[in-house]
Amino acid sequence: MLDVLNLALPYFSLIFVGFACGKAKGLPEAGLAWMNFFLLYVSLPALLYGIMAKTPFSELNNPPFLIATTCATVTAFALAMLAGRLIGKLSFREATLAGLSGGYGNIGYMGPGLALAVLGPKAAAPTALIFCCDSIFLFSIVPLLIALTDRRHPSLLHTLGVVARQIVLNPLIMSACAGTLAAALHLHPPVAVDNTLLFLQNAAAPVALFALGVTVALRPFGRVPWEVPGVIAVKLLIHPLVVFGLMLLVGPFAQPWAATAVLMASLPPALNVFVIARQNDSWIEPASVAVLIGTFASVVTLTSVMWLLQTGRLAFP
Repeated sequence: MLDVLNLALPYFSLIFVGFACGKAKGLPEAGLAWMNFFLLYVSLPALLYGIMAKTPFSELNNPPFLIATTCATVTAFALAMLAGRLIGKLSFREATLAGLSGGYGNIGYMGPGLALAVLGPKAAAPTALIFCCDSIFLFSIVPLLIALTDRRHPSLLHTLGVVARQIVLNPLIMSACAGTLAAALHLHPPVAVDNTLLFLQNAAAPVALFALGVTVALRPFGRVPWEVPGVIAVKLLIHPLVVFGLMLLVGPFAQPWAATAVLMASLPPALNVFVIARQNDSWIEPASVAVLIGTFASVVTLTSVMWLLQTGRLAFP
């Protein structure tokens, strides 16, 4: 257990340091703009590119794995959306954002660094694939469902065009695709370029976790809406269980791949949930509460999953 805590605590400690700094210093939120830009457009894309480019292309061709993990995300999204409708009596628009909170974990900020630290280099390919497929699904379905309730959109065709551009131009998805192409063509950058990418990759996890803590600290926190505990339970408990079941049902998959899928499903709700809620002016405060409580609750749930994986108590045939 001590080995697991030694792996997990530095990650959560960086979040708590960021949270404490955000609460103590009271700097304006605008100060995070360049840090978030660095993460979204520079450091995390460099990390995903490096992961994909260094993974043999043959390992990236695994349709059953992609189907299983994406179906699990769809299930978690639908269950969280249903919980929002039944428990919180949310509108369809609000329930869509509750579904996002239950289906979309912090696979960008926490996922890659944590998976590689816990499971080693063999977790690289499944981590990148899960990120791409989950992002494409959720960043497609959420705008489409919200568009159904938004009369300001000129047409469904216009909405589809906007969604397609968001997916194609997403820097993280673009970098993952570029890395896949490099792996397929066996492209290797010059040493100077490779070392620059390495610097950027190493910066991704600490900067992301610190920024996560600061951002959570600056979010408004009021009462806990009734639907939020249900949504968090879907994300932290049901989503990993669904993935575990599908790994056994659809597999067999190699242990590192199945373990990575369970670990990624155990991550808390992503900060993007709050960002998207604010962009759509709906379910804003509950989204903030879900991210905050989910992040702190994951100290127990995520660490427990890491312990089960590290000790072999959660093994796959």
